[in-house]
Amino acid sequence: MANISLRDPFFSRLSRFDPFADDDWLKGFWVRPIAGETETAPQIKIDLTENATAYTVRAEIPGAKKEDIKVEIEGNRVSISAEVKREKEEKKDDKVIRRECYQGASYRSFTLDSDVDDTKAQAKYDNGVLELTLPKRNGGGSKQLQIN
Repeated sequence: MANISLRDPFFSRLSRFDPFADDDWLKGFWVRPIAGETETAPQIKIDLTENATAYTVRAEIPGAKKEDIKVEIEGNRVSISAEVKREKEEKKDDKVIRRECYQGASYRSFTLDSDVDDTKAQAKYDNGVLELTLPKRNGGGSKQLQIN
C-alpha cells in the first residue's frame, strides 16, 4: 500500500525561509510607494454660482487638453467629462532611467434648478480651468458644447 502525503508549496518555501535570500515571492512585500508617486484619476472640482438669468460654472481640470473635454447639456442636467494623458521620461547620459505613462478619465454630472438655454450656453477653457456660462430657460433639449 502506498503512503500519500500532501505537499503545500507555500509552507515548504516558508520552512526553508532565508531572509537574506533573493527570493521573488518577497519582492515588494515591505516596500511602500513614497507619497506623491502614485497617480490617481483627476477629479473635476467645480464652483457654481447663480444669478437671476444664468449659472456660471468654474471647473478645475488640470492637465487636460481642450480637445479632450466634453460638456453636454440636457435640460437641467450638465455633464463634464475629460480624458488626461501624460508621459514623463527621465534620461541620464542618453539612457532612459524611468518612463511613466498615465491615462485617466474623469466625469462629473450635476442637476440645476432651472433648465439651461443650450443655444446661448458658452464654454471657455484656459490654464486648466473650464468656465461655463449657462443661461436659464424653460423647456427641454440636448446639446454638446464646443469649447473655445
